[in-house]
Amino acid sequence: MEVTWWGHATCTVEDSGVRVLTDPLFARRLAHLRRRRGAVPPPEAARAEIALVSHLHADHLHLPSLALLAPGTRVIVPAGAPEAVPALRRLDDRRGLRFTELAAGEEVSVEGVTVRAVPALHDGRRLPYGPHRSPALGYVVEGEARTYFAGDTGLFDGMAEAVGPVDVALLPVGGWGPYLGHNHLNAHRAAEALAALSPAAAIPVHYGTYWPIGLDAIRPHEFHAPGDDFVRHAARLAPKVAVHLLAHGERVRPEVAR
Repeated sequence: MEVTWWGHATCTVEDSGVRVLTDPLFARRLAHLRRRRGAVPPPEAARAEIALVSHLHADHLHLPSLALLAPGTRVIVPAGAPEAVPALRRLDDRRGLRFTELAAGEEVSVEGVTVRAVPALHDGRRLPYGPHRSPALGYVVEGEARTYFAGDTGLFDGMAEAVGPVDVALLPVGGWGPYLGHNHLNAHRAAEALAALSPAAAIPVHYGTYWPIGLDAIRPHEFHAPGDDFVRHAARLAPKVAVHLLAHGERVRPEVAR
């Protein structure tokens, strides 16, 4: 299997001949955020048999990026997402995308790859307003390997039990602003999660891509350092895990034993 990190929470996981795209975001600018590192992913980054959407925040459920997916792509979203974001139904009608809603604990198989939804500790609403109609999720993708895409989450009790055994963990280690609440993983909390999950390999994501316009000088460490900080904390808390620190657009084939 192979993983490519395109920036923010967007990765391509290739397993068993199936391409799985996580939280596709192919924008140079999103509202008050601009892309400060890494080029906008090339058109081939939108090629996937499956796309995963972890929750409804606009930097994870980005409608213009979903519109770039090929007709017939299976898009897996949290239960209630089409009701909370009616524009998803228009993408279904106009672009021919196939939406599947999952709640935590549910799974679906696509072309021999199984996707299982797992809980996340995060506000899953379509901000800046909206009722709690749809939960935030993580996903475990199982083909030749078991890959955990955490989406956006804090550290919560029973996390390892809810996720189950995995070979590769794609963990958020930062954010897009100078302050992170407890319903996010920072570099240290992500390393604690890594120690509990105990995969063979891990890749830090969700950092060092987007930053609010005009805030370049405010706590820049929070933008530049989370990846390196995660490597340092992981070496202490989970020394047996191989951590792959990727540049934007870089790919890796983690060694997993099944």
